[in-house]
Amino acid sequence: MNGPEIHISFAPGLHLFVPPERRAAPTPLITDGTSSLGHVVESLGVPLTEAGRLLVDGRQVDVSHIPAAGETVEVESVVRPQPAPPGAPLRFLLDVHLGTLARRLRLLGVDAAYESEDIGDPALAALSARERRVMLSRDRGLLRRRELWAGAYVYSDRPDDQLRDVLERFAPPLAPWTRCTACNGELSEADKDAVRERLEQGTEKTYDVFAQCVECGRVYWRGAHHSRLEAIVSDAVREFGGATAR
Repeated sequence: MNGPEIHISFAPGLHLFVPPERRAAPTPLITDGTSSLGHVVESLGVPLTEAGRLLVDGRQVDVSHIPAAGETVEVESVVRPQPAPPGAPLRFLLDVHLGTLARRLRLLGVDAAYESEDIGDPALAALSARERRVMLSRDRGLLRRRELWAGAYVYSDRPDDQLRDVLERFAPPLAPWTRCTACNGELSEADKDAVRERLEQGTEKTYDVFAQCVECGRVYWRGAHHSRLEAIVSDAVREFGGATAR
């Protein structure tokens, strides 16, 4: 037995999630009469993390709304910049496939936890909820898990574009060179004598300014790779604001 028929459309930014035949607006859809609008939207391929306002006949409704016959539904994209979820500072959790993005966010001073091993979707979702971190992933199934604190789809598979996407979407405060790219701990200035035993002979003779992670003890200095990292930092600060790169 057929349920009520509605007409549904999706913002252009959501077209990559829906079948080609759903990209023309609006298209008819037979619902079961009991499922929420949020469930309907996800059943068509769009994670709710990517859905902005849900409009029914021009009126904003909650994801729990039960569609009725004859309604016209518009699914908008999330607004950018997107406000951080209430109740916790803006912090991120990245899955195993986003290691480069995690290191670049840390380079900019953004709190970005990262799992270097695949611990599975249930564990990632639970960690997101426990630590109140926004889950960043390209895994749509992970982003549909109800226990997530919050989540966001990473739209590109290129690290440069991934970084711009996250910075544009969430506008996190930037504080370059203040966080360990290896473990996400905070950096503090380090006296050369205090870290001398951790340095190779060439490094000890060539450099005098050091920082050290307060969590893992890793030592940082402006080595041969610094110019490449400086370019990443300078580009991000110029486009998205933040502390002056040092």
